[in-house]
Amino acid sequence: MLSVLPLAFEARRAQTAGSPTPQKDTVMVKLALFVRLEAKPGKEAAVADFLAGALPLANAESGTTAWFALKFGPSTFGVFDAFADETDRQAHLAGPIAAALMANAAALLAEAPKIEKVDLLAAKLPG
Repeated sequence: MLSVLPLAFEARRAQTAGSPTPQKDTVMVKLALFVRLEAKPGKEAAVADFLAGALPLANAESGTTAWFALKFGPSTFGVFDAFADETDRQAHLAGPIAAALMANAAALLAEAPKIEKVDLLAAKLPG
């Protein structure tokens, strides 16, 4: 795992009533996970559906700053998610998405998920 200095990113908040300028919050985003998934032959659609169906769970995780389900090719998928700190990253790894993935891995995946812990160098956040 690479080691870098934590970076702070400013995310703009919506303008408040009566305020002439937008307020800003500093959001620390310094850690991530990158997970590569290889679907079993014939299970590609099931893996895609599983990942798309996980979005509400990701939205419910207050410590998950960003979450993306990815498709690289016909049978290769991935997940990328970002966190402010190690506590949030570990909570995600112990949460319902990871539990559901591991419970369905044998049926859906050709091999075990490849989970990489990542330190972020830079990010553009919505806002």
